[in-house]
Amino acid sequence: MDFNSLRTKNGSAAETLLIVDDDVINRGILENIFLPFYTIEEAENGRVGLEKILAEPDRLCAILLDVVMPEMDGIEVLKHLLEQDLLNKIPVFLITAEASDSTMKEAYQMGVMDVISKPVVPYVVQRRVNSVVELFRARKRLGNVVQQQQSELLQQAQQIIELNQGMIEALSTAIEFRSGESGSHVRRIHDITKFLLTNTKLGDGMSEEKIEQIALASIMHDVGKIAIPDAILEKPGKLTAEEFDIMKTHTIQGAQLLDKIPQMKEHASYQYAYDIARHHHERWDGKGYPDGLKGDEISIWAQVVSLADVYDALISKRVYKDAFSCEEALRMIADGQCGIFNPRLLDSFFSVEKQIRELYRKEKEEF
Repeated sequence: MDFNSLRTKNGSAAETLLIVDDDVINRGILENIFLPFYTIEEAENGRVGLEKILAEPDRLCAILLDVVMPEMDGIEVLKHLLEQDLLNKIPVFLITAEASDSTMKEAYQMGVMDVISKPVVPYVVQRRVNSVVELFRARKRLGNVVQQQQSELLQQAQQIIELNQGMIEALSTAIEFRSGESGSHVRRIHDITKFLLTNTKLGDGMSEEKIEQIALASIMHDVGKIAIPDAILEKPGKLTAEEFDIMKTHTIQGAQLLDKIPQMKEHASYQYAYDIARHHHERWDGKGYPDGLKGDEISIWAQVVSLADVYDALISKRVYKDAFSCEEALRMIADGQCGIFNPRLLDSFFSVEKQIRELYRKEKEEF
């Protein structure tokens, strides 16, 4: 092994070797052996040595530790280092004239790298210490490389997630533009859905991750409108019964579209997106569409998106109507003019509706 890499450059040491020994002569001998390779620091007993170690453990590349010392012996120092999980990070060598079997066994069990007997043979102790220091350095370099690679992989994964989310948002927004909307409708549905599940009992038992997935899925609620003819989608007046029947198919079309995208089926939000796209027009009394689901047959996330969609449609200007006031919209929802909703859902929504209005105020300020 080439130890030239351990030598200092221009007198500036990269790391420090700590010598803990109560005998000044022994410290001097060890300093002379290792001075060409490291910055040397000394401690006259175990207590002082331990204080130096705990103060700045990262600057130490190795510790040469005597066993028999006043104040605190070497074995006691080892016990403290073991408690602090430092013996895996800093190589420790016992250098002692008291190298009994029991001492060596206890030291090795705690994690000491080597036990070197006094009087030391310079070229032997130099070789043994430098070899281990270089091994620790190599392990640290490898660990840094692995950590960097893991960080890069996580960053790439996050970029993929953001790209997927961006594509989903772009598709949903494009559909809103096609139907004459500003494109902000899908963002508001996302924000209202997330707010209701986060700030009311509707989201009880849901993890933050699950709520995020449902909120992302909510922006795809009208993805099936891509299959609706422009003449119907952009019609400024009231739809005929036949036209409305065609419009209602956007729920089934949306679910089928999502089911045909392989990448979408692998996404964590898929199960929620499919359900929401198909069932966000179902109603609590079973008079919704397309499947006539009733009560708790409708998932809570589909119910939440349904109410968010109705509320936003009422208080927003559309090609076929002017915007209603928030107060009028609440009255219409409460009176069942927009279909019957789960009473528990309405209670939760009404309790935070004034806070939801703030989402709209902030949006206006941003634009």
